[in-house]
Amino acid sequence: MGEPMSKIQRLYFVALIPPEPVKSEVWQMKEEVKTKYGPKAALKSPAHITLHMPFTFRVDREDQIITCLTAAVRNTTPIEINLNGFGCFDPRVIYINVEKTSPLDELKKKVVKQMRLDLKLQNADYKNLPFHPHMTIAFRDLKKPIFQEVWPEYEQRAYHASWECASVCLLKHTGKDWAVLGEIAF
Repeated sequence: MGEPMSKIQRLYFVALIPPEPVKSEVWQMKEEVKTKYGPKAALKSPAHITLHMPFTFRVDREDQIITCLTAAVRNTTPIEINLNGFGCFDPRVIYINVEKTSPLDELKKKVVKQMRLDLKLQNADYKNLPFHPHMTIAFRDLKKPIFQEVWPEYEQRAYHASWECASVCLLKHTGKDWAVLGEIAF
C-alpha cells in the first residue's frame, strides 16, 4: 500500500536559474565534461546558483515552501548576476565563478532566514561555510585523477555572462533528477 500521501517527503532546494542563452551555455559545458571525461551527475539539475541547500519536506505541504519564498523575496529588487571564469573545490568540483555582491548575499540571507522561521529548516548553512555563489559544471562523480585532467582545461578558460535576476526557483527531486516546481518573482 505504501506511505499515505500526507507522509511522503521529497528533496527540494532553492536556487537562481539563469535565462537563455546562459542556461544553455552552462548546460553545454556540463555535456562537454560528460562527453570528454565521463562525469554526469551535474546533468541532473539545470544550471543554477544554490541559495538553500537540499532539504526534505512533505509533498502535501509544498505550498508552504512557495508561501515562505514569496515572503522572503517581498520588497527585493532585481539583482545583477555576473559570471566570470571558472573555479574549483579541489578535488571534486569545477564551477563557473559567480561574482559575490551585497544584493546576492542579502537575497541568500533573506531566503535562509525566512525558511528557518517559517519552515523550521536548520540545515541551510552547509558546515557553516561562508556563502560562495557558483554554478557547478562537474562535481560528486568527478574522480580525483580525472579532476587533475579536467581542472587545467577550465582554469584559464574565459567565460563571461550576466543577467538581471528577478526570481527565485524551488526545485524538487523527481527520483532521478531535479525539476523546477515553482518560480517566485520579485
